[in-house]
Amino acid sequence: MAMRITVVAVGKIKEPYLAAAVAEYSKRISRYARLEMVSVPEEPISEGDSPARRAELREMEARRILAKVRDTSTVIACDLAGREMTSEEFSAMLGAYALAGRSDIVFLIGGPTGLAPQALKRADDRVCFSKMTFPHQLMQVILLEQVYRAFKILRNEPYHL
Repeated sequence: MAMRITVVAVGKIKEPYLAAAVAEYSKRISRYARLEMVSVPEEPISEGDSPARRAELREMEARRILAKVRDTSTVIACDLAGREMTSEEFSAMLGAYALAGRSDIVFLIGGPTGLAPQALKRADDRVCFSKMTFPHQLMQVILLEQVYRAFKILRNEPYHL
């Protein structure tokens, strides 16, 4: 059975250059897995929002995110508090899930204020791609590039940009 990868992300990609990168990596990944990109609406935040209000907005986004996750999916949250790993370790993780019969993988990408606790609780794993903070739209590109690289590593294929 082919791996099924779903990316559920808060917000739509607005920048044409990021949309082009997502399209390119989606095409590359399609040789190895079924990929689905799902976006859920982002809640508008303002500088004056209190921490409680920001938490409330994250929870609203999380409800939308979790509505897109299948009960049987293996969920991996992109989270600054997640475990850091090399590209080879990330590849091995995806390979191990596939070998264990867990070939329906869903990655979660939160909005500007991150993922709510209920989304993190649903995650089977949490991965930190960097201790740096990236715009959530750019994070989609970074994630797809690493997924593509992981498949190349798993198959001992050379990686060319």
